[in-house]
Amino acid sequence: MSEYETIQYALRDNVALLTLNRPERRNAMNAELNRDLLAGFERAAGDDQVRAVLVTGAGRGFCAGADLTLFQNQPSGEQVYEMIISSYQPMMQIVISMKKPVIAAINGVAAGAGASLALACDLRVMAHDASILMAFSNIALVPDAGATWLLTQLVGYSRAYEIAIEGNRIPAERCLEIGLTNKIVPAEQLMTISLAWARKLAERPTLALSLTKKAMRYAQLHDLAATIEYEAQLQKQTVGSQDFMEGVMAFIQKRDPQFKGK
Repeated sequence: MSEYETIQYALRDNVALLTLNRPERRNAMNAELNRDLLAGFERAAGDDQVRAVLVTGAGRGFCAGADLTLFQNQPSGEQVYEMIISSYQPMMQIVISMKKPVIAAINGVAAGAGASLALACDLRVMAHDASILMAFSNIALVPDAGATWLLTQLVGYSRAYEIAIEGNRIPAERCLEIGLTNKIVPAEQLMTISLAWARKLAERPTLALSLTKKAMRYAQLHDLAATIEYEAQLQKQTVGSQDFMEGVMAFIQKRDPQFKGK
């Protein structure tokens, strides 16, 4: 029996594979899935063996967003507020701040909060028949789970607002055009290609990748001068690493480096 009710967790060659596992509901988020996802991300973040993370969905979809059966009894505004703060905020924050690259392998649709989860990941690979759908306005809701911040960071205010208020399904080809995904691959090769990319990143210098992510997140909120100073502070950490010396020696010796993540 799995230690999680609604996700599958596996470690493959220094890659943590998290699979949302409610296929009968297109992996829609409920309290159990939110809890398990957070626990899975925390486990990957705290495991030194893990040097990259890959997230995908079981069955025919990545994640359909919040499970709308939760709204049948019309929860109060305060209840919805508490759910967003207690569930989505820590989940998205750990993905954004994790010291390891996080890749979303998007199979089928990523909708609502599921789209937010995909966009919070550092990198995205979409099956050719996959799509992203900001479905909130279709049921008269405001985008949540960080969707407004994530969208505007990726595509700018005007296009983000258009995506949010029109509530149209955005096919993979269009996602690639406007910067919502990094790659499109045949659906039957999605996991093979995504896992190969994650494994390749896991062989890269882990500290450098971590601090690069940290620097770029910092740069989104600060000016050039502050960002350069921050980069200089981070660089003090990299020059003392074993991987830095390995990279220099490999360059001098004209061979491929063998990074150890230290």
